[in-house]
Amino acid sequence: MKRVDVAYVLLFDEQHEKVLMVKNKGANSSYYTLPGGAVEAGETLEEAAIREVKEETGVDIEIGGLSTVSEAFFEERGHHALFFTFTGKIVGGKIEILFPDEIEEIKWMEIDEAETYMYIPEKLNGYVKTNISIPYILRGNVIDKG
Repeated sequence: MKRVDVAYVLLFDEQHEKVLMVKNKGANSSYYTLPGGAVEAGETLEEAAIREVKEETGVDIEIGGLSTVSEAFFEERGHHALFFTFTGKIVGGKIEILFPDEIEEIKWMEIDEAETYMYIPEKLNGYVKTNISIPYILRGNVIDKG
């Protein structure tokens, strides 16, 4: 199994009622996720999160702390994936689809609905609304602007 790290970012609207989600074009069907994607060789989690959000949504962000860490095995791909979900804040750019071959839609989604696409276990329903995070530490520097 190949280890794959994925960085996602949880971005709230100004009223803290909706989360920014992207609809990815899949091989068989489209699906919603938080903006984010695979960490490339030589890239930090922070760099990957910022790059992926820009590529998928057109916005510039700052990341805060880590909201969740989860993992999954994708037998068909031979991947063991670790998902690092950061909190974040939009600091510039404008929402637009830059890669229409990959992204079908960008949507502000109600938090309760977004949680269903984020694979938050039922016993943690409402967790996203808390906006709890722990510090992300990069070589001794704490990166948590949230």
